[in-house]
This record gives sequence, structure tokens and C-alpha cells, in this order.
Amino acid sequence: MQRTLLRLRSITAALAGGAVFFAATAAEANFNSPPLNPMIFVHGGSGSGAQFESQAMRFTSNGYPRHYIRVLEYDSSQVNAILPAVLAELDALIAELQAQTGRPQVDLLGHSLGTFVSQTYLSTPARAANVAHYVNIDGGSAAAPPGGVPTLALWAGADPPVGSIVGALNVTLDGQEHIETATSAEAFAEMFHFFRDRHPFTTRVLPQILPKVSGQVNFFPSNAGIDGAKLEVWLVKGSTGQRLLPQPWATFDIGPDGSFGPFIAILGLHYEFSVQREGEVDVNFFYEPFIRSDDLVRLNIATGLAPFIDSSPNHSALTVVRQREFCADLGAGSDSLAIAGSEVLNLATASCGSIAAGSAAVFAFDDGSDGVSNLNVVPFPFGPLAFLTATDLFIPTAPPGSVSVVSFPRGGTRARTVNVPNLPSSEARVVVNLYDFEP
Repeated sequence: MQRTLLRLRSITAALAGGAVFFAATAAEANFNSPPLNPMIFVHGGSGSGAQFESQAMRFTSNGYPRHYIRVLEYDSSQVNAILPAVLAELDALIAELQAQTGRPQVDLLGHSLGTFVSQTYLSTPARAANVAHYVNIDGGSAAAPPGGVPTLALWAGADPPVGSIVGALNVTLDGQEHIETATSAEAFAEMFHFFRDRHPFTTRVLPQILPKVSGQVNFFPSNAGIDGAKLEVWLVKGSTGQRLLPQPWATFDIGPDGSFGPFIAILGLHYEFSVQREGEVDVNFFYEPFIRSDDLVRLNIATGLAPFIDSSPNHSALTVVRQREFCADLGAGSDSLAIAGSEVLNLATASCGSIAAGSAAVFAFDDGSDGVSNLNVVPFPFGPLAFLTATDLFIPTAPPGSVSVVSFPRGGTRARTVNVPNLPSSEARVVVNLYDFEP
């Protein structure tokens, strides 16, 4: 097994040295367009940079350098108290990008609560002068383009009433939910055309044989780094989620900023991220295979919710995350999500009737540790929490084995499966991260 690991690493290094990428060369062509500006995404409530993960990969699939794409992260639960500090951080990030790229201006994008942050920033003329374009994503309306900056306003057609920014280019994305307006291919096409004055080469995420992966290990929802944590990246078997090698693929000691990486992955292979903290149960994240270099992996841990998730050596606790709402109230066009063979999306757990109702994370655990599932009840306190939901699902751990998470996204063409080990919830929590697009 040790020889296998060394061989895989040597193959990876050799391919990386040759810069072998499986991507259309036309995506890197130099089109007659305005010069590229770097961009900054400002997330909304309970959000993070992960909400721009897919769009960042789409932009790089269309020729943007990875270092041109940045995110501003903050504690959305404290935004009013910390707003001056957040605006100062945005000042510093813009200055950093100006120095790195030589461009005098950036393109700014804000989603939901992030439009409040962005519009407040642009209300100061000296700050607005640093911004070439602004994209207001399903957030605050305005009587004029904020700061006089050319503005694209994207609105969720599935969540009326639709807002408006007078004098901006207002686009309603028909049938799309609140989070979806930040992550969808249709939203990307509008953003790209607004920035570049032409259509993108592709709205898909183009694959690379050896994607580079980096990100942060953070607390949710503060986005503060988990200083002192240890991260192990494991190569796992796709059919079971079990670890394939006796040693991790990569290891990282996490500092105050939460950052890790980069490490080189291999297209088509499955990886586990095990976050370990002294005195706490491990949190193990499982992803669909990485397709393209990704700087916005966010391993977010909700310590505030841990006391409400029952632990036992007899059952697993599992969370499924996707940067797009899970909707079960759209008839034949609804999402499907089956965990251990049980459909967990229904009108009680996954209604998308309003902005706050739509959920991008589904917590599945045995509420009360009674060995009985009740899939039509949302355990306390998840019911009123925005963008989160839960279901009472008993996932036995004996005998040790694997659990299948099968997603059939609305609008998709096929089911997608991630297999994970049925780890005891007294020892570890499992998080499955699904793409919000069709790979």
C-alpha cells in the first residue's frame, strides 16, 4: 500500500510538471474584449466563499486567472456590529488585487445580505471609484445604480416579489431560487456578458486532469478559521467511501486564517477531508470527484448545532450540503435525495415556498436515539433556521459498512451517488458535499 501511495504521488508530480490539462484550448484564447478586471464576491447571510465556488471554476474555464477571483468573508450574524471592519477588509482586498494585477478597478458582486454590504461600500464615492462593474444578486433594491457604478441586478424568479435597481440592467432568472441565483449557469452567463461584453465560451466547468485544491477549515457561520485543527486528506474508494491507503494523501495544520493547501488531486478519484480537533468528534467531509482547480473549498463546522444532534455508537449522523436549494414542492420537477435508501426530501423538510424556507443543507440523524425514523418531522431547532433543514433518520452503524447518498437534482439528467462509511455519531460526523451543477 505504501508503494501504491508513492507511485500515485510520483505520477501526480510528473503530470503536474508537464501541465497536462483536459480543457478546451479555445477557453484560453485571447478574445477582443475589455481588459480583464479582478473580481470580488461578497456572500449573504449564513454564507461563505463556497457560494462562488462553481462560478469561479466557470470563469477560469473561460480564461480568467485563478488569482483574479477572490471572496470577502465575514460573520453575517454580526454584520451590523462589524460593518466598518468588513468595509475596511474590502478596501484592503481591493488594494491587494490592484497591486497584484495592475488593474485600477475591480468587479464587485454581492449576494443577498452581501448586497447590503456592497451597496454600503459603494455609497462612498472614493470607494465606488475602485469598482468598474457591480452585480447585485437577489438582494436590496435601489433607486439608482449604487455609487453610479454600472450595475447588473439578478433576481430569483421563483421568489416573488422581484426587486429592482432603477437604471441598472435588471434580469429575472425564471424559476430560480434565492441561493441558486448566485450559483447557476444562467447567472454566470449574465455575469460574464456584463463584464466582458460577449458571451462566454462555455457555461460548464471544464475538467483538468490534475486539479489543485485549496480552501479553509472554518466555524459556521462566523467564517473564522479553526486555529489548531488538523486536516487529513484521504484517498477513498468511490463505491464505499472507505480509505484506500494506510497514509493520508495530504495533511495540514490549520492556523488562525483556517487555510489549507493547495494539494494536487486526480480527476475522477474520491477524497475525504477529516477535520480533527482535540476533545471533539472528527468531522469527515466527502466530495464528488474534483473536476477543476478549486480555491474555495470550505470545510465549515457548525459547533452551535452540535448539542442538538444526538450521538450514539449505534447510529450515524450525516449532513448533505449543496449550494443550491433542495426543493420537494415542485411536483415532477422536484429534487430527490435518498440517504441509505430513504427519500428525505418532502413538503415538511424541503419546501421552497419563500427565501427563508429553501434549504441548502440537510442534517440527517436519529433524533432521540430511539432507533426509529420519522422523516416528516424537522427536529428542533432546525425548523426556523434559514437555509438549513433536518430529518429524523436512523442510520445504523452495525455491522460497519457504507451509506449511499443518491441525489437526483431537479433539471438534471442522471442520479449522482456519493458513498460514505457509516461512522458512529459518537466518534465522527459525516458531511457530503454535492455540486450545484451537472458535472
